[in-house]
Amino acid sequence: MMNHGEGSKSPVVFCDFDGTITQVDATDQILAQLAHPSWREIEQEWMQGLIGSRECLERQIALVDAPVKELQSVIDSVPIDGEFGAFCKFVRQQRLPVYILSDGFDYVIRRVLKRAGAAQHFRSGSNLFASALRVEGRRLVPSFPHLSEPCAHGCATCKADLIRCLRKDRRPVIFIGDGMSDRFGVEEADVVFAKRHLLAHCRENGIACHPFDSFKDIQATLEKLLAPAPVRRYRQAIAAVS
Repeated sequence: MMNHGEGSKSPVVFCDFDGTITQVDATDQILAQLAHPSWREIEQEWMQGLIGSRECLERQIALVDAPVKELQSVIDSVPIDGEFGAFCKFVRQQRLPVYILSDGFDYVIRRVLKRAGAAQHFRSGSNLFASALRVEGRRLVPSFPHLSEPCAHGCATCKADLIRCLRKDRRPVIFIGDGMSDRFGVEEADVVFAKRHLLAHCRENGIACHPFDSFKDIQATLEKLLAPAPVRRYRQAIAAVS
């Protein structure tokens, strides 16, 4: 069990963005609507492990050709987990540090977070670590300020390395994710919340995890895990006789 009462180290929360905070992958939405269809062939190379996510994104984003208003319209259509705002409030009340780690692009993430009313809680390079994106006319220019050299997996944002750097004093790590880019991050985690591809990966590899559908599920589980030991024992005793 995990708690952050007196004498214990409080955990740190690391959260993926695309498909986790959002209900779909925002980068895939941009590519599907604004890029040449050959982006899917590049995606298959990444899915098969032939290339890393950094090379994948570089090649894919070069296929986008659209005015900025169309790009912003696509971003604004990306659905968000409606419980994320309440989850942010919960972790602030618990005084838990929260970091977003994403292969996706800061330009996209900041715009989505603003729509969710959570932009003020996340700052690039402080508690938001993602690939960077610059708009030049109809073209998008990516860069990767948070890759680790050398990164054996070719990640656009090296989540495992960032977790090792940010989890000061070996504090317990809570990791939340949904996709292939998260499978290296869970290797550094003490508690994992997973869905979709990440859930399948954890089950196939015997990695303990908590399945979730929304941040409401995560919050409910964390409320139990973070409760002081006497409170947990009381709740368990009540549950046993009810």
